[in-house]
This record gives sequence, structure tokens and C-alpha cells, in this order.
Amino acid sequence: MAEEKKGFFGRLKAGLNKTRDNIVAGIDAVFYGASEIDDDFYEELEETLIMGDIGVNATNDIMERMKEEVKKRHLRQPSECKQLLVESIKEQMHVGETAYDFEKKQSVIFIIGVNGVGKTTSVGKLAGILKGQGKKVLIAAADTFRAAAGEQLAEWAHRAGVDMIGGTDGADPASVIYDAVNAAKARNVDVLICDTAGRLHNKKNLMEELKKMNRIIDREFPDAHRENLIVLDGTTGQNAMAQAREFGEAANLTGIILTKMDGTAKGGIAVAIQSELNVPVKYIGVGETIEDLQKFNAEDFVNALFDVKPEETGSDE
Repeated sequence: MAEEKKGFFGRLKAGLNKTRDNIVAGIDAVFYGASEIDDDFYEELEETLIMGDIGVNATNDIMERMKEEVKKRHLRQPSECKQLLVESIKEQMHVGETAYDFEKKQSVIFIIGVNGVGKTTSVGKLAGILKGQGKKVLIAAADTFRAAAGEQLAEWAHRAGVDMIGGTDGADPASVIYDAVNAAKARNVDVLICDTAGRLHNKKNLMEELKKMNRIIDREFPDAHRENLIVLDGTTGQNAMAQAREFGEAANLTGIILTKMDGTAKGGIAVAIQSELNVPVKYIGVGETIEDLQKFNAEDFVNALFDVKPEETGSDE
């Protein structure tokens, strides 16, 4: 497991190269180019963070914390602030201990998001991760509107070694959810993962369909622990934020799966999303295989982003 984590950290670090070039080079120029800690220094740093897709709210919070610590520690040199910045971003991105409660309870995980973000792939990978933990997993193929979505998911279910409940193309997705929930109860499944459509005739239809499926789960499986995870494509930057807001109106979002983080210059969006929406990033994806989706770890993410070796932070990990 330690070897796998080390491998993932290496892939995450490599995947964040473009983001690092985009953000960290600019930040270093501010830290090592300024002669003193003054308003100009703070303003320049703030602008660099916002331009790096870290977002206005997250940047404000990070800057406030940094200014307080600078005063408290009586720092004089701008270069002394870099570690403070790293610590502030980690604090901003910390995921609470309860974030993965669904691993300990009988749960239904509802996966939502627009087409093309890696939703179906994420369902398959998550199924593989949970199966690897010894859990009995069932997948519901409720994206009945996208041609070949069922076949694609069936292939992932096969790879992950889990069962799948599906419907014919164009079938009522709510009926698939109904069948899957009842199958999950009958088979005493630990986790039911539901794939959903990313697009219908219009946005209103899609949101109403999601609400309908949620109501069925609430009614048929009231005792199940619920997770609504939205899959967002890390390469789309601020668009991902807009998608999360829209879907948040149809489902109470409990977490984010951030995909395609390998090779994007917009990796800073992970900080922005978590801060702006107050919804934790729970998984991060940096490639195509099941191993390339991992639980989000703020320590690892920020270390990889700033090219900090874990031992430099005093962490034991």
C-alpha cells in the first residue's frame, strides 16, 4: 500500500507539472523578487493565486491567514512566507475525518456530472477500490440516454469484478434506480453506486430526473447512508465550478471527484472548488487505470503542487 501511495504521489506530482509551471513559478517570482513584506507584495501574491485558478474566496482566506501569521511570527523577509503559504493552502483543503463514512456503512453513492468528465470511468474505478476493500458492491447503470453508456459501464463492472443492474437504451432511469435499490437490499450489498445521465433534452429535464431518482432512493432505502458525488474535469477550470453549482441545486452534494488532473495547467481549481462550494474533494484522478483514482489528501496534493518533499514539511507520510 505504501508503495502504491508513493507511486500515486509520483504520478500526481508529474500530472501537476503544468499547474506548477503556471502557479508556482509566478509565486516564486513574488517571494524572491520582493524586497519587503508590504502591500505591493501581498497584492502581487494575491493576483498570482487568482490567476492560477485558486479562486477569489480561497485566495482571500489564504491571504488573511498568512497576514495574521506574518504578524504573529514577526517575519520580515518575503521568502520566509512561502512555507506559510503552503501551510495555509493545506489548511484550506483539509477534508474532515467523516468524509469517507460511506466505507463503514451500508451506502448508496449517487454519481452526477455532465457528459465527458469521466463519470462512468469514475464509477468503475470507485467500484474497484471498494471491492478491493472487501466490500460487496453493486452498480446501477442509470445513464440510459447516452448510447453505449451501459456497455462501457458493463466493461468497468467486469474489470472491477462487481455486478451491475442496467436498463435498455432510452429506458426510464428512475426505474433502473428502483430495481437497483431493491436488488441491493435483497443481496445485502454494502455499497450501491449509481451512474446517472449527464445530459437530457434540456437542463431542467436533467435536474428533475436527478431529483426523481433521489426521491426513489430516499423512499426505498431510507436507512442507507447517502453520498452525492459530482465528477468534475480538472482541465475545465472555472467551468467546473459552474457545473458544481448547477448540479448542487438538484442534489445535496457531499463530495467531488476531480478527474483528468494529469497534464492540466488548471490544477489550482481543486483549491477554489473546495473553498467556494464548501464541498470536499474526496477523490482525485490522474490517469486511466483503477489505481489512478485515489482518495484526496491535502498534504500530498499541496506537496506535489509545490514540489515539496513530504519530509520537508515535517510529515511522517
